[in-house]
Amino acid sequence: MAEVRTVADIEAIEAVPLMEQGVPENTYELFSQCAEKFGDKEALVFFLQGTDYQNAVRFSYRDLLAKVNQTANMLNGLGVGPTDTVSYILPNLPQTYFTLYGGEAAGIANPINPLLEPHVLAEIMNAAKTKVLVTLAPFPKSDVWEKVASIVNDVPTLETILRIDIGGYLSGVKKLVVNLIRLGKGREPVRAKVLDFDKTLAQYPTGQLTSNRKIQPDDVAAYFHTGGTTGTPKLALHTHFNQTFDGWAAGEVIDLGTSDISYLGLPLFHNYGAIAIGLANWTVGANIIMGTPQGYRGEGVVDNLWKILDHYNCTSFSSVPTLISTMLNVPIGDADLSKLKYSTSGAAPLPVETANQFTERTGIELLEGYGLTESTSVASVNPKLGEKRIGSVGLRLPYQEMRTAIVNGDQFERFCEVDEVGAIIINGPNVFPGYKEAFQNDGLFVEAEGKKWVNTGDLGRMDAEGYFWLTGRKKELIIRGGHNIDPKQIEEPMHEHPAVALAAAVGRPDARVGELPVVYVELKPDASATTDELMTFAQEHIGERAAVPKEIIILDEIPQTAVGKIFKPTLTFEQVTQVFNEDLAKVDGIANCHVDVHGDKRLGTVANVSVNCGSGADKTAVEAKVKEVLGRYSVHSNIEVN
Repeated sequence: MAEVRTVADIEAIEAVPLMEQGVPENTYELFSQCAEKFGDKEALVFFLQGTDYQNAVRFSYRDLLAKVNQTANMLNGLGVGPTDTVSYILPNLPQTYFTLYGGEAAGIANPINPLLEPHVLAEIMNAAKTKVLVTLAPFPKSDVWEKVASIVNDVPTLETILRIDIGGYLSGVKKLVVNLIRLGKGREPVRAKVLDFDKTLAQYPTGQLTSNRKIQPDDVAAYFHTGGTTGTPKLALHTHFNQTFDGWAAGEVIDLGTSDISYLGLPLFHNYGAIAIGLANWTVGANIIMGTPQGYRGEGVVDNLWKILDHYNCTSFSSVPTLISTMLNVPIGDADLSKLKYSTSGAAPLPVETANQFTERTGIELLEGYGLTESTSVASVNPKLGEKRIGSVGLRLPYQEMRTAIVNGDQFERFCEVDEVGAIIINGPNVFPGYKEAFQNDGLFVEAEGKKWVNTGDLGRMDAEGYFWLTGRKKELIIRGGHNIDPKQIEEPMHEHPAVALAAAVGRPDARVGELPVVYVELKPDASATTDELMTFAQEHIGERAAVPKEIIILDEIPQTAVGKIFKPTLTFEQVTQVFNEDLAKVDGIANCHVDVHGDKRLGTVANVSVNCGSGADKTAVEAKVKEVLGRYSVHSNIEVN
């Protein structure tokens, strides 16, 4: 393991050809090598409840390979071949990891977010042409099976459903109570064959792959769905070597080793938990502690997190900015945090003030990183052994080029100078080959220096020492009268207010200047502030006059994705709806109207507007006026007048 402190250390690693670094060619080879090297060393620990975290099941590296073999053999037995898709709609369970990597050994794995609406689940499975689905059996306080049962008949390629019973982790009275609660449930008529995952698994051998498949580095391992900021999630292709390389390279910069014990509370349908935490740790023989099916959202997890980390002697834990903010309000008590070396933070920008407060209070260093589904997972991270520059996303991975560039559409113009803001572009062994649907790749890649680079859509700069700093997302820029406003110009100052836990700035449609900035805030527990107080603070602390928000809206909870990333489309849609309703209320002849705003993968934000005319109103005149009023905005509108 190289010791990475600076870009020079990364370049020293690169002096050795990548093919000589011993990176496994595929994920199955990775588990095979680890079982041989680390044998009975603990690889994965799982506990079901945050209030009973001492009660856990444990798997060694030899166990892990056995489960991957057994799962792959089961899937092969159900007809899955190298080009067939195994989808899973699951919370965090050991079987989730077995399905992901057993699925990759048998065919193509397709992790799906169980929090998505049923029709989106069906759309993803149809896009992936799912042959086998692994999901949950009915269980109290879980609606996963009900959602799945409502749409699986709409997936014509689906042949088999394997259900995992979480009750298998219970015993005694708890198990009896659960079985009584779900009596009669789970019998919905579905066209596909329904089998019990664990009972079926037990029928298959653990020693080797019965298919004798020879997996190539460029074989597709997985389809990870990604929604970006608008539209239905897209399926990103990950090759086997994309995944093994990204896990290995991230471990090099973070300096992972066999003595590390990493806590995982992030969902396994997302690459952060599956690859950045999973493969990176297992590549070097480290141990992963996985807490509750709901991860950090599990009952009692956050309240007991310091105790959990102490109990398992964790050296690190994975996090997102919202968790870091929350943990500032959780008493450390008598928990011993001395073994905790750091916490990684990703998925969203980490407010500098929040990071400083966290480290000052806990003594735990934060390693902020950057990644995206299109780079498999990690693209850059602050080095554990080097300087941690709070607010930056660190140094690039070895063997992966990461630059900022001036890009016009899909045309590369030039690379940026030091500290010059431009589009972040990446190429390397972790860069995915593209989305499953070819049209979704339009404008995604740029050609520079004879190489193919993915344009991340993020704006940033690289400083003189090679650290990258995000300055905004191109799609999230608020454009006011032709002037670009970076949301961070608003959000960072608002995070400095003592009562503000989270802030999210979005653009409000404006007929005159295109967009005006507004900011949503979530207050800290037990804190109070009025919108007038916050507006005064904004006017005093936001350096650019044009960026001062026109309105501040206080929410009980800012919407977030399952990995803790603020979900701005919901806020943007709310602003469009409000503005359109206000304008339509001024149009003569309208009795009532309904505005439904959503994301479209081709058109961006779209408003479906249904208008009912009042008695005696001229429908043609009303329709013309509605089109005139809404036509002043850049939002695409579908208008129906009755």
